This record gives sequence, structure tokens and C-alpha cells, in this order.
Amino acid sequence: METLGYAAMDEKGHTEPYRFNRRALRKDDIAIDIKYCGVCHSDLHQARSDWSGSVYPVVPGHEIVGIVSAVGDDVSDFSIGDKVAVGCMVDSCLSCSPCKTGEEQFCAEGATLTYNSPDRETGENTLGGYSNKIVVRKNFVLRVPEGLDLARTGPILCAGITTYSPLKKWNISKGSKVGVVGLGGLGHMAVKLAVGMGAEVTVISRSRKKEEDALKLGAKRVVVSTDQESMSEAQGSLEFILDTVPVAHPIDNYLSLLSIDGSFVIVGAIDDIPAFHSINLLLGRKRVSGSIIGGIAETQELLDLCAEKSIYPECEMIKIQDINQAFERMEKGDVKYRFVIDMSSLE
Repeated sequence: METLGYAAMDEKGHTEPYRFNRRALRKDDIAIDIKYCGVCHSDLHQARSDWSGSVYPVVPGHEIVGIVSAVGDDVSDFSIGDKVAVGCMVDSCLSCSPCKTGEEQFCAEGATLTYNSPDRETGENTLGGYSNKIVVRKNFVLRVPEGLDLARTGPILCAGITTYSPLKKWNISKGSKVGVVGLGGLGHMAVKLAVGMGAEVTVISRSRKKEEDALKLGAKRVVVSTDQESMSEAQGSLEFILDTVPVAHPIDNYLSLLSIDGSFVIVGAIDDIPAFHSINLLLGRKRVSGSIIGGIAETQELLDLCAEKSIYPECEMIKIQDINQAFERMEKGDVKYRFVIDMSSLE
């Protein structure tokens, strides 16, 4: 299947037009015409091989929204014309314990990622959603609920599920006292989702520059981590803190904001966490944990929730030709709060 996309050809990370062929449909495959694709910070990291191991050419993109264009012989639950989505995974073994319990992201054999990951059958490198077409195993294709805006659905598939999964795992509900560290692509979705789940949300930021935005998104207050008075006033007031900051930073001060048995959960992929004294955990029986995306069923649950409650990411629409400038802006934090590529620009 002839496909047009944008690819990074080397570690410089600059993307350019790239023609390639998608595989012919297997019996349990679905072919999708891509309409929109969100832009994740992971896309830039992979394009530049910041985490090492990138196999070039890299076609990024794992926040994919489109229309079914063809189905394999064994596919009966999707039809041509259906509105669908594909997130961070396109395959897994489906037989290990995590897969059987709906947590394919923890597949014992390793989940096949949407791009820059070896195909389970051929070993060929997967190529992502910065393209006009994709072929995906049916088990990893999600339904876009009726009424959900296709143009704003993409970031739900990564930023959304990355923050929703731990909120659900830690039983956040009406009246929960939740803190969110960082108000970027992940953080703004964490605020919206926690508020949608009934929580009272506090945004924790290094300054008050984002206070107006935080309150508009539904937060009740902003705590300034560089202001000792602000931090002291909030000490012990939160039962759960979600840390969305994607770069190395100390977490000592944040732990003081947790109440007894409070949990501090990290979702940013960072390569260094500065040392902190264990007394900050011992005094209060506190926990530091991590979380990464969610399974397919949980992601579908999130899409349904967002449709029901009209929860959307804040998006800036761009043309695919502007993706390199978008990468530069994203690195500087110059986006509120997610870029989405309109794939009709790919011609």
C-alpha cells in the first residue's frame, strides 16, 4: 500500500517527505486513512534518538485519528467508513498475563509500539502516524465515540491516557485532593480529567505565570514551588500528586505536600531524578511510583468518558509542512497545549 509521510532520516531529527509501502492486509488487520495526528514530545525524542536506539527512517506519530478504508478477512467488528483511532501500541503477544488482563502496555514479550518498533511477524520497523495511511491489527484499533471531535481526539490517545490511567489506578473520585506538577501537554489533560472525575485540583508550578490558565482549566488553586510561603500553606494537603514534568528535577519539596499515605506518581520519561532523603517518605508512609499509558480497554473507556463529558485537549492545528518548526516550538514550551497535524495538508 503506497504511503506518503514525513520521516526523520538521521539523528538531526529534521523531518522531510518520505514515500514507503504499508504491508498488505493480514486477516486481522484494518487499513486506516489518517485524518489527524497529534504531536507528542516523544516524537521529537525518537526523531533525534535522544533515548538511543532509533532506527532510521523514523516516521513519528502515535496519536492517530482516521477512517477505516479496508478490513482483513477475519475482521467483523469494524467496517469501511468507521471513525477510529490508534494510540501508542499496534500489537502485543495477547497471551501473557498483562495482555489477558487488559494491560498490553506491560506485555511480557514487549508491546509493539506504533513507530520505531519491530513488527512481531516480519521484524520490520514500524512507521507511525505522520502519514496518510496506516495498517493496524484490529485488537489495537479504537472506536471514536459519536460526537467526539476528530480534530481534537488525537492527544487523548497519549497525553490523555498517560494521565487518566494513574488517576483511575489510584481511585481518584469526587472530593479527592489531587496535585498536578507542570501545566504542559500532559499536565493540562491531567487537570481536565481529574476535575472531570470530581477531584479538587491544585496545580504546582514554578511561578504564577500559568495561574490564570490553570484556573480556567478547572484547578482550584496554584501552589508556587519556588515560594516557601506558598509551599508551607499547602503542606500535607494533597492525597495524590501527578508529576508530568518531562525533564530532570528534584521532587523533595513536592513530597511535603502529601498527606499521610499519599502517593506521588511520575509519568514523565526522565533520565535522572535527583536524590531525596527517605525521611520524606517515612514521615507519612508516602509512596513514589511511576505509570505509563494504559491498555486498549482503558483507552477506549477514556475516549467514551471524554465524549460523555466533552473533555478535550487544548490544540493548535498545524500543517505537516510545519512540523519541524512545531518541534522547535514544543522544545521551548511554546504551545498551548498540544499540536495536531491536519493530514489533509499531506499532498
